[in-house]
Amino acid sequence: MQAFTSSRMAAIDANCEYLGIKRLQLMENAGAAVARAVKERIRSGRIVIFAGRGNNGGDAFVAARHLCEYDVTVVLLGKKEEIKTPQARHNWNALEKTSIRLIEVANSRDFDHSILENARVIIDGIFGTGVRGKIHDPESAIIDLINESGAFVLSVDVPSGFDPDGGEFEKAVHAGLTLTFHKMKAGLLPEKAHKYTGEVSVVDIGIPVEAEFYVGPGDIQPFLKRPAISHKGDAGRVLIIGGGPYSGAPALAALGALRAGADIVTVAAPKSVSQIIASFSPNLIVKKLCGDILMEDDVPVLAKLIEKHDVVVIGMGLGNANETLSAIKKIIPLCKKAIIDADALSSRFVPLFNKNIIITPHAAEMKRVSGRDVPAEQKERMGFINDFAKKNEATVLLKGAIDLISDGSEVRANRTGNAGMTVGGTGDVLAGLTGALFARSKLPLEAAACGAFINGAAGDLAFAEFGYGLLATDIIDCIPVVMKQ
Repeated sequence: MQAFTSSRMAAIDANCEYLGIKRLQLMENAGAAVARAVKERIRSGRIVIFAGRGNNGGDAFVAARHLCEYDVTVVLLGKKEEIKTPQARHNWNALEKTSIRLIEVANSRDFDHSILENARVIIDGIFGTGVRGKIHDPESAIIDLINESGAFVLSVDVPSGFDPDGGEFEKAVHAGLTLTFHKMKAGLLPEKAHKYTGEVSVVDIGIPVEAEFYVGPGDIQPFLKRPAISHKGDAGRVLIIGGGPYSGAPALAALGALRAGADIVTVAAPKSVSQIIASFSPNLIVKKLCGDILMEDDVPVLAKLIEKHDVVVIGMGLGNANETLSAIKKIIPLCKKAIIDADALSSRFVPLFNKNIIITPHAAEMKRVSGRDVPAEQKERMGFINDFAKKNEATVLLKGAIDLISDGSEVRANRTGNAGMTVGGTGDVLAGLTGALFARSKLPLEAAACGAFINGAAGDLAFAEFGYGLLATDIIDCIPVVMKQ
């Protein structure tokens, strides 16, 4: 069974909003599903609903409204002014206009235990998938009361206090039934979880497959956060190996990496172009290599640089001289993580691919790497790149009108971007940008998918201003705008 982490579900929720599916509608669907499950179990009787101040509580508020023909009491743990989200506040305000009994409990000592007497069902909507760390009063005491009540307990999404990702937790509700939304959560699968979950039912709440399949703003959220105590280099050190016949391509990749948040970007380039690359920006650190093109004699110097960087981005502007290709063949095995692009995309390097490599070809480059024509029809393209990625244990970002990304186990798609991005250099920007994200992520699929989305979205912003006159440098300037939004 496919199971999602809490962060993946949070991304999908945000992607729904991007697709025009309001969180308020998803909350309505979730709460209605909870109410249906209760109605299937009992036809009358007392129901006590414990609700937190987040969206899990909002789901519970909706359920209460759908159960108005029962003897329902809603217990909000905290003050109504503390409800955290607009969607949950909306549904609390709706409850205030009904005859349903509403109680606010800021301190467990003030809770009237008689509310639980003769309760046939308790709905646990205290915490959702976002709870971490120590649980405080009143939630901690209420969880104990729920577990001691003897009533049938239905938990909303996950039992409150339970870690949905399977980690350690302090305490949790013991449910008889857990209704989890959209997809199974990873932490609910192990046998030991059943002590807390009881029966688990996965409920469809109207999230379309597009919210999972297409990369969206929710996916890039992990890259927008940084600890306040971060130091130089913590957000990634990227080494760009490029240039020789061309100078602009590695410079564009480097600037793309910097605008995507990498702390340190070094360009290692042949001496013939190193000074030109350095002139693009004072923010670039340029290491001059020994010849006019990349050669095997450069490998010892590059090996030391690779050790000092988190990710290597290689290929832009290198050319295809035999000496250069021989050097690349020796460089790739030295890389902890790598983005392979442009002139480094060759069938002779395929045996060197591994799970920490992302390749970023367009269709012609993919043919060069694989030896096969890329299918024109999207479903066939998906199967093609998925098979290639699986066979070669690498991640493929196939650039096109719709980008396709696969690590051999999953295929994602990106539909940001526009026809104006056929201008030279946009692929170089993508490679550097993806390298910066990969420096901060353990998951190459995540980095590649988000790189495609950010690059395309930045291109859309640039197109809105410059039309078909947009330049790759315009896209670079728009990267921070996309990541701020």
